[in-house]
Amino acid sequence: MHPLSFAEFMSVYSGTKQDGWNEYMLYGGLPPVINISSPEEKIHFLKLLFEETYISDIVDRHNVRNRAELEELLNILSSAIGSLTNPTKLSATFKSVKQKTISNVTIKRYIDYLCDSFLIDSAFRYDIKGKRYIDTPVRYYFTDLGLRNARLNFRQLEETHAMENIIFNELKIRGFSVDVGVITLNKTNEKGYGVRKQLEIDFVCNKGSRRYYIQSAYAIPDRKKMEQEQRSLMLTGDFFKKIIITKDAPTSYYNDDGLLVMSVYDFLLNEGSLDI
Repeated sequence: MHPLSFAEFMSVYSGTKQDGWNEYMLYGGLPPVINISSPEEKIHFLKLLFEETYISDIVDRHNVRNRAELEELLNILSSAIGSLTNPTKLSATFKSVKQKTISNVTIKRYIDYLCDSFLIDSAFRYDIKGKRYIDTPVRYYFTDLGLRNARLNFRQLEETHAMENIIFNELKIRGFSVDVGVITLNKTNEKGYGVRKQLEIDFVCNKGSRRYYIQSAYAIPDRKKMEQEQRSLMLTGDFFKKIIITKDAPTSYYNDDGLLVMSVYDFLLNEGSLDI
């Protein structure tokens, strides 16, 4: 079960899609939240739900001995949605920032608990040309942004990361398996040494024989930014559809390089948007 998609949210929201976007990005898509009119009451409900239902259930079900450790991990993951990480890196973060020592085995176990409770979801890295998965690092996203924002007391509301999280959730709602694409380039530097560079595609989406490569780009103000966003897409070496989803596109269009540039509203509000 997923929270409401943006299209489902807008079907019961009375304002404009821009206002709906702001509301959805801030408070998420849990059905009870939509029926609460006061922002203060929405915030209270989300915080209470997080503390007394999700965390308490995880602690009780898995007999977690140190609730504070679990909550610290949640804070770190909440602050870094969409960032590549792994238990070893997170363990180092605990040691350097929190002055606490927690093994990567314990952190991995906590992450599994959070995934099993449907609080977070993961996207693994996939080597597109090598056709293989790369074990770590991994990207983590919250299944509902309202819960994530409640965890951080509604601070750190970066729209770029929120949009990426919403796109990821929408793809999962539509039944796609979603990975992070990796393109490996082998080059020679100015000293004649071989160097390896990895470019990323935000989402490689698969469902049966269908595949789409999707880049999330909040704004594309000029040609330079467009070239930056599409560089990895142009190097896949195959003919699957390549899409850039952006907040500032007034309408969807194909650019000169044959990539579909799509408004985030067109993507979210039209279930068949990937096939236009």
